Amino acid sequence: MMKLYNYFRSSASYRVRIALALKGLPYEYIPIHLLRGDHKKPEYGAVSADQFVPLLEDEGAHLSQSLAIIEYLDETHPTPPLLPADALGRAQVRALAQSVACDIHPLNNLRVLKYLVRVLKLSEEAKNEWYRHWCREGLLSLEKQLQRLPPSLYAWGDSPSLADCCLVPQVANAQRFKVDFQGLDRVQAIYEACMRLPAFQAAEPERCPDAE
Repeated sequence: MMKLYNYFRSSASYRVRIALALKGLPYEYIPIHLLRGDHKKPEYGAVSADQFVPLLEDEGAHLSQSLAIIEYLDETHPTPPLLPADALGRAQVRALAQSVACDIHPLNNLRVLKYLVRVLKLSEEAKNEWYRHWCREGLLSLEKQLQRLPPSLYAWGDSPSLADCCLVPQVANAQRFKVDFQGLDRVQAIYEACMRLPAFQAAEPERCPDAE
């Protein structure tokens, strides 16, 4: 059975949990508590070179980076597919996914927020304002991209894709930080459509064994 090293509040981990749930794949959940520094311990370093989460262990291989993990799952367990069959569609879905994973998330992940407070001495409210500003900027860009695609129930087409695996955790975190969603109609509609599906519900942070 596959093992997923995971932190319940990590949006990158959340992406992989969604993909596993959509494909109906069983796995062993191994919690790595980021706030307590579990990812920096030698035991985790022995299995994870970058000491980030998520990490997927499958048949002796250790795979990091959520997008790479999801594409691996899609190639090894192709039903249901999380990428379109055509090259243009795949590029469009990857662009949406990377807008979240490469543009929004790096500015707002836990280690950046901790650095802002502990090293740069920002107040809690200043840190939260940083999050809200950059998250909203990124979501506005994502909204424009979505509006240029044909109308669809999900981010691309009428079945969930890699893009939705990324969009949902980012929106959930944005809601937690009270980001302004005015003008993000497509983003919100896609999020709501996804959250009506059992797979997305099963992957929610509060349903994880290590949820607090």
